Amino acid sequence: MRMVDLIEKKKAGGTLGREEISYFVRGLVKEEIPLYQASALLMAIVFRGMGEEETAILTEEMMKSGDVIDLTDIPGIKLDKHSTGGVGDKTSLSLMPLVASFGVKVAKMSGRGLGHTGGTLDKMESVPGTDVYLSEASFKEQVRKVGIAISGQTGEIDPADKKLYALRDVTSTVESIPLIASSIMSKKLASGSDAILLDVKYGRGAFMKDLPSARYLADFMIKIGRRLGRDVRAIISTMDEPLGRAVGNSLEVVEAIDTLKGRGPSDFTELVERAGGILLVQGKVAFDEEEGRKLIKKAIADGSGYRKLIELFAAQGGDVSYIENPGKFPKAKSVLPVISTKSGYVERIDGLAIGHAAMLLGAGREEVSSPIDHSAGIVLERKVGERVEAGEVLAYAHTDKEDSGPALREILSSYQIGAKEVLSPAIIAEYIHP
Repeated sequence: MRMVDLIEKKKAGGTLGREEISYFVRGLVKEEIPLYQASALLMAIVFRGMGEEETAILTEEMMKSGDVIDLTDIPGIKLDKHSTGGVGDKTSLSLMPLVASFGVKVAKMSGRGLGHTGGTLDKMESVPGTDVYLSEASFKEQVRKVGIAISGQTGEIDPADKKLYALRDVTSTVESIPLIASSIMSKKLASGSDAILLDVKYGRGAFMKDLPSARYLADFMIKIGRRLGRDVRAIISTMDEPLGRAVGNSLEVVEAIDTLKGRGPSDFTELVERAGGILLVQGKVAFDEEEGRKLIKKAIADGSGYRKLIELFAAQGGDVSYIENPGKFPKAKSVLPVISTKSGYVERIDGLAIGHAAMLLGAGREEVSSPIDHSAGIVLERKVGERVEAGEVLAYAHTDKEDSGPALREILSSYQIGAKEVLSPAIIAEYIHP
């Protein structure tokens, strides 16, 4: 078998079989295939696409390229959740402890933030001492004993995706639904969970810019998961404006804690409640989403989700006094107001611009190895649908940077204010399930 034949076949619109895909994935991981040939095949896939079965095979071969965590010796259904990323997305820190508080096992692999999107691991590291890279044995033992573990991927899980992702990033082959779907699902399936809830976001602050594209990606990933024997469902949520009011690592942790205490922003709380309800259905705790949502509300009201968050951080070495007393989180040197220049209703907030401004303030990174400031970020005082008067504060910028002018200007320009009252958009557009 020759790599050039695979490239030619896909270039002509052909369908690659299991042996061909296995040859490609195995050769890539072993560095037996030149990167220029791998890049050529990726570009052919971008232009010619891949069918559902073809993508499922690619996903499975990528999954098998490294370690696959076996959780079958842990009793009960193991749950995972994945978000396609956005601005202010601290969902896992509120959602997963709530679900785990019902005795369902949560085994979640997470990542770091890059560019305008925030990463769960970065947020967790805001709490001093937290170990976000558990060994496979420690990961499994924590899921068994505590009922929840959130960890970064080890170097042995899905090495094919690491190589393909890096290659796609520099060859303009990122925007391919089969490649996106196989990248996400291969990592999720390698993590060993039985059921997965996907939160596919769309809008200015998300990778998918419109609802049809998000729906297509969600449906594609669900079909892949079902072919490989998993209960995969999806919610499609909006990301035109940031989720919640806090953007930035420790700021978002505090908001996640507030939400578990029943004081969270309405949009974020709704997302957590609805997603939690669905996960409890997948975990066989609730009969339907409505019953599940009622249970999640109860876990917020009685504090059981909050207590499980403390257990999670304690198990991973975090100083839980920061969870119990969020005032301990370090404060940025400067907290700068962004003042509205006009009166009216907030019609739009550009989520992408807010994410970029937060990065300029120190909350994000342009490269994976770049340092971040856990105290930096933005807190939105006004969101879409709310009224503001000229001279009032739209947002506060938290930063240690001396030159914050560009970020402040970007925050101000991200707001569109009009004379007519507008409705705040629904946070969840669709729920896709069997």
